[in-house]
Formats: sequence, C-alpha cells, structure tokens
Amino acid sequence: MKYLFTLFLCGIVFNTFSQDVLSIRKKHYNLDETLAINGYDPVAYFKEGKAIKGKKELGTVVFEGVSYRFSKTENKEAFKKTPASFEPQYGGWCAYAMGNDGTKVEVDPETFKIIDGKLYLFYNKLFTNTLKTWNKNEPTLKKQADANWQKIFH
Repeated sequence: MKYLFTLFLCGIVFNTFSQDVLSIRKKHYNLDETLAINGYDPVAYFKEGKAIKGKKELGTVVFEGVSYRFSKTENKEAFKKTPASFEPQYGGWCAYAMGNDGTKVEVDPETFKIIDGKLYLFYNKLFTNTLKTWNKNEPTLKKQADANWQKIFH
C-alpha cells in the first residue's frame, strides 16, 4: 500500500512539474500561438545550413507545449528523436538582445548562427542586423544572454 501511495504522489508531483514547464514555455517562448520560429524548420538550420519554411502538409511536432513545422519528413523524424537539440536558444528570441539587456526581441528566422551545436536567432530589420553586433563581442554577449535567460525562464 505504501508503494502505491508513493507512486501516486510521484505522479502528482511530476504532473504538476510538467504543467509548470509547459506554462512557462508558452509564456516566455517566442511563439505564434504555439508555433515556434514562425513555422521555419528547426532541423534545416543544422542539416541544410539555411532557414527553410516548414510545410503545413507535413503537420507539426509538439515538444513540451511548443509546435514545430518541417520542410521534409526526414527532418521531422530527426526532431522527434532529440527535439531539445534542435530548439533555438533563449526561446527563439534575439540572442543579441538577450545578451545586451535581457529583452525579448523578435527575430528574422533567416538570420541565425549555429554555435557549439546550438541554434541562435537574431533581429534583422530596418538596417539593423544584430548578428553583426553579436559577432563583435560573442563570448561576453553569450555569457550575459545565458544568465539573462535563466532569470526569465526560471
């Protein structure tokens, strides 16, 4: 009986934790409803080295409350195996802004950089390409962005 009660309590704690993570992700991630990266394929950044729009007809994969689209079935299957490894950093917000002052700034999904196997997205509009500024001081900005995101996300 003690074993069943312990399992029951663990289930409640896990379910509560899962709901908290989902609500935090939905609140703090850069989403259109639940769709991430404006519908761009997260795997294409890594496999093709460029930003490619996902296709509606391939459906979506939901990872911890966030939906992703894909440009081809192989990318969708790769994402299903290790979804966290393809998600953009800082919830899909501009990496430069997160490092500069900890703000959530929209991105141009076609302006990106892969650093140590992770995807970083940047704002690029109105003659302002934050990737160029990021590149001038990447180590410091990345460290600050990591710290700022931890404050927001936790």
